[in-house]
Amino acid sequence: MNRSQTVSLLLASGLTAILPATALANAKGQNATNALDALVISASRNQARADQTPQKTTVITRQQLQQQLAITNDPGQVLSNLIPSYSPGRQKLSNAGETFRGRSALFLVDGVPQSNPLRDSARDSYTIDLSMVERIEVIHGASAEHGLGATGGIINFVTRKPEGGRVNQSLSASVTTDDGVDSDGQGYKLNYRVSGQRGDWEYLAGATLQERGVFYDGRDEIVGIAYPGEVQNSSSYDLLAKVGYWLDDDQNIEFFVNRFELEGNGDYVPVQGDRANGVPTTARRGNPDGDAGYNEVTTARLSYSHDDWLGNRVDSQLYSQTFRAQFGTTPYFPYLDGNDQPQLDQTRNESDKLGGKFTLTRDGLLEDCLTLTTGLDLLQDETRQMLVETGRTYVPKSRFRNLALFLQGDLEVARGLTLHAGARHERAKLKVDTYNTIDRSNVTQDKVTVDGGNPDFDETLFNAGVVYQINDWAQVYGNYSEGFGMPDVGRVLRGISESGQDVDSLLQLQPIVTDNREVGTRFNWDRYRLDISYYESDSDYGERLTEVNGVWVGNREKTEIKGAEVTAEADLNDAHALALSYTYASGKSDTDGDGSVDTKLTGINIAPETVKLRWSAQWSQVLSSQLQLSHYLDRNVDGENLDFDGYSLVDGAVTYRSGLGRLSLGIENLLDEDYVTYYSQAARASDDYYFTGRGRTLTLGYQLDF
Repeated sequence: MNRSQTVSLLLASGLTAILPATALANAKGQNATNALDALVISASRNQARADQTPQKTTVITRQQLQQQLAITNDPGQVLSNLIPSYSPGRQKLSNAGETFRGRSALFLVDGVPQSNPLRDSARDSYTIDLSMVERIEVIHGASAEHGLGATGGIINFVTRKPEGGRVNQSLSASVTTDDGVDSDGQGYKLNYRVSGQRGDWEYLAGATLQERGVFYDGRDEIVGIAYPGEVQNSSSYDLLAKVGYWLDDDQNIEFFVNRFELEGNGDYVPVQGDRANGVPTTARRGNPDGDAGYNEVTTARLSYSHDDWLGNRVDSQLYSQTFRAQFGTTPYFPYLDGNDQPQLDQTRNESDKLGGKFTLTRDGLLEDCLTLTTGLDLLQDETRQMLVETGRTYVPKSRFRNLALFLQGDLEVARGLTLHAGARHERAKLKVDTYNTIDRSNVTQDKVTVDGGNPDFDETLFNAGVVYQINDWAQVYGNYSEGFGMPDVGRVLRGISESGQDVDSLLQLQPIVTDNREVGTRFNWDRYRLDISYYESDSDYGERLTEVNGVWVGNREKTEIKGAEVTAEADLNDAHALALSYTYASGKSDTDGDGSVDTKLTGINIAPETVKLRWSAQWSQVLSSQLQLSHYLDRNVDGENLDFDGYSLVDGAVTYRSGLGRLSLGIENLLDEDYVTYYSQAARASDDYYFTGRGRTLTLGYQLDF
């Protein structure tokens, strides 16, 4: 989009951060509402509008983010609250088990992939602070638009944009406490942002600092500590910088860098629970072995866009990401010190990505009926997992190179009827040198030698969809799309227990191709909106995680998932609005290899049947509130001892705005529900991971824009 379009979008985005949608329409008229309705999904390579895609999309606005951040800063909780079919948040640094339509989501920051295809550390939603995010674009269902990883969908964090004017500044602060106001349960967050424009230059810089206390549950007990990583009792910061230059009204160059770090403070140790007797794992003050777990992520991007290069739109970017994730000390990796005494070790993931995306779009073809989009994607990912204290290899250094060409066409064949179709060809190669890994039956020395290899893959992925606008307020759509993903290569390479294996012969390294079929309808009346969709997601050679002797192993099995999503919104009047969603999903896998699915997928994949209701109210020009309910229904899994007893959570927030700033009070788990999290009940039958959820928590926030 050119400079004038960008300014219009920034104006709309800025307004949504101040007023609810109903007040926005009253304040600025119908043109502002139309600007929001026509919001371009930048995660779509053809720059599709949200109301014209052949599959379900969700756009989380800055206003919605602010409402959620007044209650909680946990991205898993925010995503679960606002995205239908996203699993309940775990309230941990690890987002393992937080699935999207039963499969993995590809996380992006301004189009840069955050997920790690070779060794999934399950921390890819914790790479940027949500204070730095303008909106979140969500594409539901398998997609190959951005390459591998999006077997369940795409979640794109779009970062804040420079605001108009010479200098614009924002300062915010918040304090958080449990309802008992315990000193160790308190935390705070500070955020500062400055942006502006000067001539053809525009800039933005931001910094966030956050300190978190421990979490207390509904019984006023400290929530248990998880070794893979904790957000409670932790410190984090985020530094973001962005500078852009307009060569002319149609050409823009932008450089962006973000550094995010979160590290545990290491002041608590777990107190093991007893799952069979309903006793949750808790925590007490103590000095855990080893160093605290952390995330350290640096994302950089250089982009160039041209809105009218010989009649084409050009978008290109070069990017890099450095990702480090250290896990806490566990008893699974002991080693002998100089006195032959057993000591505990811990692991660290190290991943470095380099890539490029080049997209060219031509519209106005065939008398303005056809739009074609083509492009080239390049990716190199080098990943390893090591044991920190001893330097032993757990997952060898692996190099993954991927090249993809794609072509997408959108054709209006009749008034109101649009066809969408495309293809993407993937060429990928994995390089693994000969290595020694540990034998888990005797981990005090490297025992297993595996010959290296260079397996490669060729996949052509297709998509086809149709959108039919029945009348001014009704639309139907259908879509078939394929997503491409890698199995967790690290789990395969580290799980070898016998020497003499060869990487090239390990069948488990074959890629995962997911077929997604979806039909849906959208209704958009004056004050009411309704979206209904049904989907099926199948993979002939998928991946199902199972726990074997305390180790998660990826079994390659045929999987079939199906589900339905219903979302509805109602502007009851100019001051009150309701939002309702209902989601259902079920899935099975082929555990005996006979070609027929036979076993229900557990909570590590499938989210529970869920009903969510949100009420937003603008009581006056200065006072607004929000109340939301999340109700998770019971779910049974045959023979897995992973039955789920549902629970309901209520959150609320009230906001007061004046010329002196914006004051908010948010209450998470308003009714102080005492519950065991969905993951602990339905995904993992373990005493160590039997955690309660966070009890009533209060957050008082203040923001001043000047």
